[in-house]
Formats: sequence, C-alpha cells, structure tokens
Amino acid sequence: MSDKLMTIRQMCDAFDVTPRTLRFYEARELISPERRGQHRLYDRRDRARLKLILQGKRFGFSLEEIRQLLELYDPRDNNVTQLAATLDAARIRLADMIRQQDELGQAIKDLTQQIDETERLLNARKAG
Repeated sequence: MSDKLMTIRQMCDAFDVTPRTLRFYEARELISPERRGQHRLYDRRDRARLKLILQGKRFGFSLEEIRQLLELYDPRDNNVTQLAATLDAARIRLADMIRQQDELGQAIKDLTQQIDETERLLNARKAG
C-alpha cells in the first residue's frame, strides 16, 4: 500500500475488520487516524499498526501487551528496543502456546478414552 490516506471503509475492506473494531482500537489509543470532520483517515502508520495489532491478537497477546510493544517504536534506534521486547514476548507466548497444546493433546486423549470406555459399557449393557 502507498502513503495515501484510507477511509474507514477502505481499511475495513483491506483488513477484514468492522468499523466498530477500528473505532475500538482508536479508543484504546492503538491507532490514531486523522480526523476531518466526521471522517477518519488512516495513514501508512495506522495500517502498519493495525497489521501488528491483528497479528498480535491472532497469537493471543492482550491488547495491553500489544499497546506496550507498539509504544516502543522508535526509528532513532532502528527499533532495536521494540524488536528485542517483541522477541522476548513472542518467545514467552510461544512457550505458553506449546504448553496449552500439550494440555489440549492430553485432554483429547483422555476424552477419547472416556468415550471408548462408555461405548463399551453401553454396548455390554445393551447385549446383556
């Protein structure tokens, strides 16, 4: 996308979000579109931030965690601080996701066994 400004409708179409979602992120000060009367106009920075917000949400980060990482943006240090903090947060989140995956795998195994046992019991009672 270019440096041109986008309307709320264009942002919704480009990122598959609702106007309500964009207004919510604006209210949480995660994005800050230019206001011209009643119109919101989104620039390249807003688009980049929205992309990061949506990606962060997909990975399970809270909006507060995302906001804190976005606030670290500083091109004067080549974003070293932001990148390092993002990497640390991503590693922690990945470890948590792997733990959750292991727990879910065990729960699936246990439930499958419970279903098998219940089917055997039901079949035995029907036959008996």
